[in-house]
Amino acid sequence: MAAERVLVACLCAAWCGSCRDYRPLFDQLAAQFEGQVDFAWVDVEDEADGLGDLDVENFPTLMIAVGDALHFVGPVAPQLGTAVRLVRSALEADAVAIAAPNGTPADLPARIRALE
Repeated sequence: MAAERVLVACLCAAWCGSCRDYRPLFDQLAAQFEGQVDFAWVDVEDEADGLGDLDVENFPTLMIAVGDALHFVGPVAPQLGTAVRLVRSALEADAVAIAAPNGTPADLPARIRALE
């Protein structure tokens, strides 16, 4: 069986200054794992119809999934090292699948993949 793809999505909003500040770090993260991991920058307001009843309280929020299983959903500090560790953990199968946090659709990874 082929390994399931890791998906890293940054859930953001165009009006959010922290999201704009985080974008260069997210782009560096994507470049570091190019070809190994799928990345998506998702404006939750522009993609509201496709995301469903997603409730993002803090921006930017990072979502990491392996296949359709959530492994991390939460706000992130603008530190590349933290995101790198989270992605490596998912790639090395060290991450444990989690239940969708309140306000997060359980099928969020599939919804984000469908936006592409």
